[in-house]
Amino acid sequence: MILSSNKIISGKRKTAIAKLRLVEGSGKLFYNSLPISELNLFHRLALLEPLRIYEKEIGGQLKYDFVITSKGGGKESQIEAARLALAKALLEITGSQVLKKAYINYDRNMIVPDARRKEAAKPNDSAPRAKRQKSYR
Repeated sequence: MILSSNKIISGKRKTAIAKLRLVEGSGKLFYNSLPISELNLFHRLALLEPLRIYEKEIGGQLKYDFVITSKGGGKESQIEAARLALAKALLEITGSQVLKKAYINYDRNMIVPDARRKEAAKPNDSAPRAKRQKSYR
């Protein structure tokens, strides 16, 4: 599948949003304007998971650089949103069903965002699940 340069793909996790921009290049990965080597080990490993599965299933040299910017939520949610965006981008580049099945078998949340959201507070009450207390005296 051929994509236009500077295509933007997004991923969400809780309230974190990561936007990935594809740029013509040699397969480098940048996260919030830093090369991936500057991240701590676990964040780096989490972001490299989609690339490792891609290399195992399809192989070949990537002709895009991935520039990821994330905001909102916490650090872990931002990394998971970036991981989701990266996996979606690789699926869009290749259009491969084999890669999609490999991602689902490894971790379904790599391509399917988590739909859970914060429950809204009910009217005239303090918390989403709290009930009014009843007084008998």
